[in-house]
Amino acid sequence: YNFEVCPSRLKEYVPCIDNVAAIKELQSVSRGENWERHCPTLTERMCCLIAAPITYKVPIRWPKSRDEVWYSNVPHKQLVADKGGQYWIRLEKDRFIFPGCGTQFAHGANQYLDQISKMRPIIEYGRRTRVVLDIRCGVASFGASLFDRDVITLSIAPKDVHENQIQFALERGVPAMIAILATRRLPYPSQVFDLIHCSRCRINWTRDDGILLIGVNRLLQAGAYFIWSAPPVYKNEEKQKNIWKGIESLTSRLCWKQVGKEGQVAVWRKPLNDSCYIDRPIDTGKPSATKRMIQTMLSAPSRIHSISMNARLARHQVLKGDRRYWYVIMKGYLRSLGLRKEEFRNVMDMRALYGGCEPFDTYPRAYDLLTSTSCNIAHIVLEMDRILRPGGWVLVRESNAIVRRVQRLAKSVRWRTQILDTENWKYCKDKLLSCQKLLWHN
Repeated sequence: YNFEVCPSRLKEYVPCIDNVAAIKELQSVSRGENWERHCPTLTERMCCLIAAPITYKVPIRWPKSRDEVWYSNVPHKQLVADKGGQYWIRLEKDRFIFPGCGTQFAHGANQYLDQISKMRPIIEYGRRTRVVLDIRCGVASFGASLFDRDVITLSIAPKDVHENQIQFALERGVPAMIAILATRRLPYPSQVFDLIHCSRCRINWTRDDGILLIGVNRLLQAGAYFIWSAPPVYKNEEKQKNIWKGIESLTSRLCWKQVGKEGQVAVWRKPLNDSCYIDRPIDTGKPSATKRMIQTMLSAPSRIHSISMNARLARHQVLKGDRRYWYVIMKGYLRSLGLRKEEFRNVMDMRALYGGCEPFDTYPRAYDLLTSTSCNIAHIVLEMDRILRPGGWVLVRESNAIVRRVQRLAKSVRWRTQILDTENWKYCKDKLLSCQKLLWHN
């Protein structure tokens, strides 16, 4: 393979988000369709290498990166002009500084988190609440602050008028991806989040029978919380009061219980079981979308009926065994490569098969470590190169034949490669291919 260097205009290219031709073909953009995924076909895919900007520097390491990043790595001042007065971000000499504030928490995310905790102490950051989704996250200061409370937050936002907000979040070392609640449900499993947060996110929750909030309900675990901080919570203008009434009606029909409302913040809790849905009369005025959601929720998939084992009892042992297995493997990887875990902040396991074999919704130079999946090898190597930071690593654990093939491709994209035995080298045919992306400029 002999890959050419991409034009400089593609230095921040996100294939499924920046597909201009597909966006022009849309019949409507009234619901944010233009900010959703529109992936190029196989023949339209990028087949070139994105060079690092000439001013690119090795990123500042965590935890310092939470509070400051190099200007040269995300050279965009518009967000400072738009949101500097709200203390999202400011520019000081050669770096951006993140004061830890947001539009709805001008006194800082930590004070805001304390307020939520006082409103609902049972939330218990780090104990009952471990996994959080922050919708329309800005520069992800909410999620960054939760790390100190032993909470992992996925921060999401569209590439809209504030198009570089996710790029800032990733450069800081905060888990983040480009995503939007528009006409498609978010690409995450059901019932996985302990808390979902939406601060001044400008989402019309009541449109289309409340389908967007129903999507949030799908993602929340039983007994989990939804926190909304926005003008309708606290303003007395007629328009805002009408929005609040609509939210109250919708959350009631979803069987959510409002458990707190103080200042600019409102908190709801999803029920612990299905009794509220089951016990209601059929003619309670449920939106049609809610009816569909209830039917889906109450109907177990056919595959479930064939399972004879007690999954609830087995779950702990499966998790414990899987964690031990991967701990040994990752420890071996780091030892073999002479690396320390402190060198990695943004890591992606591509075996999770997000989006099948389509490009991932993130910016170039976003990740420190990738582990591989099985798609078209040339396309996946190019995609890895796009999202990998200079100095970052790719680990491919596969059969010797596939490892050799990937190695040839890796050299075509200018990676430094090494083939190693796995920890079970005496008993299996797998090999470990380690690749490091080098810093180069066009």
